[in-house]
Amino acid sequence: VQLQASGGGSVQPGGSLRLSCAGSGVRFILNTIDWYRQPPGREREYVARITSGGDTMFADSVKGRFTLSKNNIKNTMTLQMNDLRPEDTAVYYCHVKLFGTDWWGQGTQVTVSS
Repeated sequence: VQLQASGGGSVQPGGSLRLSCAGSGVRFILNTIDWYRQPPGREREYVARITSGGDTMFADSVKGRFTLSKNNIKNTMTLQMNDLRPEDTAVYYCHVKLFGTDWWGQGTQVTVSS
């Protein structure tokens, strides 16, 4: 299983970024895929989730600002982040749990700063 995250960068507060996660060895149509993030000096935290059926769930801290979608044919997932805030600064990881094993992408840095 491999998860490849991309799309991070630097943006000013109020700006937008789009993160993508591409999977191999795992079928997004059959599994729940998550985004987590790790802010500087803090523990990794849950951000959002999309189920095999396409239902989405979000942490309260990003609800209403982030959206999540996936393309089951391309086996990709997209996290659209709007109205970004300095507290969104973190390394973002995509994640899937298969048969009790956690698989993580390599992470992509998001920096929100004026």
